[in-house]
Amino acid sequence: MSDTPGPDQRRRSRTYSTIVNILHPLLEFYTEPRWSGSENLPEGGFVAVSNHVTNIDALTFGHFLVDHGVPVKFLAKSELFETPLVGRMLAAADQIRVERGTHDAAKALEEAKAALLRGECVGIFPEGTLTRDPDMWPMKGKTGAARLALETGVPVIPIPQWGTQEAIGRYSVRPKFRRNVPVKVKALPPVDLSDLREQPATAETVREATRRIMADLTAGVAQLRGQTPPERVYDVAVDGDPRPLKRKRKRHRGAGRR
Repeated sequence: MSDTPGPDQRRRSRTYSTIVNILHPLLEFYTEPRWSGSENLPEGGFVAVSNHVTNIDALTFGHFLVDHGVPVKFLAKSELFETPLVGRMLAAADQIRVERGTHDAAKALEEAKAALLRGECVGIFPEGTLTRDPDMWPMKGKTGAARLALETGVPVIPIPQWGTQEAIGRYSVRPKFRRNVPVKVKALPPVDLSDLREQPATAETVREATRRIMADLTAGVAQLRGQTPPERVYDVAVDGDPRPLKRKRKRHRGAGRR
């Protein structure tokens, strides 16, 4: 059962509301929301972080937040903005475009920082992409969420989710067309960064903040799964990407069609 959504106390644009009205019935048709922890959603600006298992996680993450009165603004990779329909929707809803691996990536964090200081919610998948962990546990996080929290003073709210993998294949964009798939989403208390906020935002401080964010998020995923996470966190830089051959084949086929 979902807990009762709170009043919508944050403003959202007409376009944002239109997109929500389109997506909401589709999500209600395909998924069965099992929500909890709405009492942990604060007033004012905050960073919301979630784990990333499938390509519809942003929809269920947003579904939870919007239905609890929080019109989230996502940091989204630039490739999504280049997708014909999705890209137009993201741009129209004033989402934040991230040019990964370029100098322009810093501009996205500045835009996110401004939104947080205006009292908005910024949603981030700290892993940066779909998890590569074989058992779909959260992998090593990137530092963006921690930097935003330390530089603005806003809280970080972990919002773990579990169940979307039953609605769509892993790494896939094709839904399984199952109705009423249970999707658990839970807002946790803010990550304790109080001691780190009193320190200079050095690389070491940011890494420690990121470690705490991912630890709390992983603990939340473990609660939803009813399982114990692995002792060692999956790190693509060390463990590799399990799909390199697949990506190479795609690039080769694309080159052959020119």
